[in-house]
Amino acid sequence: MRSYDLIVIGSGPAGEKGAAQAAYFGKSVAIIERELVPGGACINTGTVPSKTLRESALHLSGFKQRGVYGVDMSVRSNITVGDFMHRKREVVEKEWDLIEDNLRRHEVDYYRGTAHFASPHEIIVHHSDAQTHLTGDIILIATGSRPYRPSHVPFDDVHIYDSDTVLNLDCIPNSMAVIGAGVIGCEYASIFAALGIEVTLIDGRTELLGHVDREIVDILMRQMRSRLKVKTYLGHDVDSINREGNTIQLKLKNGREVNAQKVLYAAGRQSNTDELDLAKAGVATGKRGLLVVNEHYQTNVPHIYAAGDVIGFPALASTSMEQARVAMVHAFDLKYKTRVAPNLPFGIYTIPELSTIGLSEEDCLKQGQDYEVGRAYYRNNARGQIIGDTGGMVKLVFATADRKLLGVHIVGENAAELIHVGMMVMHVNGTIDAFIECVFNYPTLGDAYKYAAYDGLGRLANRQRHAHHEVMQAAPPTMPVDVIPVLAEAPQGLSHAETQRAQR
Repeated sequence: MRSYDLIVIGSGPAGEKGAAQAAYFGKSVAIIERELVPGGACINTGTVPSKTLRESALHLSGFKQRGVYGVDMSVRSNITVGDFMHRKREVVEKEWDLIEDNLRRHEVDYYRGTAHFASPHEIIVHHSDAQTHLTGDIILIATGSRPYRPSHVPFDDVHIYDSDTVLNLDCIPNSMAVIGAGVIGCEYASIFAALGIEVTLIDGRTELLGHVDREIVDILMRQMRSRLKVKTYLGHDVDSINREGNTIQLKLKNGREVNAQKVLYAAGRQSNTDELDLAKAGVATGKRGLLVVNEHYQTNVPHIYAAGDVIGFPALASTSMEQARVAMVHAFDLKYKTRVAPNLPFGIYTIPELSTIGLSEEDCLKQGQDYEVGRAYYRNNARGQIIGDTGGMVKLVFATADRKLLGVHIVGENAAELIHVGMMVMHVNGTIDAFIECVFNYPTLGDAYKYAAYDGLGRLANRQRHAHHEVMQAAPPTMPVDVIPVLAEAPQGLSHAETQRAQR
């Protein structure tokens, strides 16, 4: 039996970064991984593979070039599954090397096998022909999640796939039905549609991506339907799934039938906790195996922490890493990183790409926040014209009282990269004036921030001018002009030139 300051179960983003954080501060650390390779779902079946496939689809289909050259480039007739998956394999293998190198540099002991709790501090690692007993003062559960596979769906991973097994697609089909219009479903629907596959997207909910600003989602929907030719059936649950030869027949609860060569079922995730024997450690679980944690990422057993997909929303690789780092700082009282940043960026790698952070218009309305928006469109941006993306937009949401930036929402090329500009302004509680004061390279998509800020200032000035006009109209005829309240024509601090430009 070997003893450690920390035992980490799972080598995905949360497990790797949590282990490295503790080891960096001199703690003895062991990490346990049941799969043959490290990285978890993020590297092997989720984030990295799907985003690499997206780039492969854009390249192989010539989709990006269509907007630049104005030609309808169809998918090469000789594209094979090998072509489609080749780049994905290269990227994933490189990520394996990087993870293993990071753990070696931090002198983290690596155990391959299946972990089970024997007691609150003891872990048994089962190998193919033996077992190892480990004890840890602190334990971090970072076992991630897997696709939810309900019993009524006849998965065979040949005709009907989940979001893991679809990576083993045996051919490029003519048609595909995607059940589930969440992030994963929307991403894969747009990826396959870019390859010229006839895609039908189905969801029982009446709207997709409910946590994203509605205006941004509307732009995504229009482009998916018009440019990618994705058919969408929202508000219609699937009643039955049957296979007739090489065709899958879906019957919706409204009576409509959808036929497809392949089906991707992408409706939810299941936490990987069912094989851990958590009862022996006294750790409680919730729906679909989720672990409930406090603000320090402690479970109901104080020395046992959990981070990443295993605790549920937002289940992003970026936040999972930060959760694990914060958990280890608390566990070992490291006086370092004490919380995850309050504003978390979301990147959704559909075609077109989306990214969002902070409050949406809908959030402001629900919270009673007085707000205004500013927009800039890629079609009015030189770089947008150069790359052929004329459907993109940068949208700023800010407080009317002090122009504090409340949210940023972007649709279009490089949205997940551009979001970080707005994120940093929000992190320091900045205002939209920051974008006007800064100089952006030209031509760049980043320059759209400046024009979105000017648009917002113009809208704010028009609102104040309109309010002033209403006061004037409501004033009694006998009221002396000098006692009528006067509202500023433009936000305080703007120069005359800036005011004029904002108004234009």
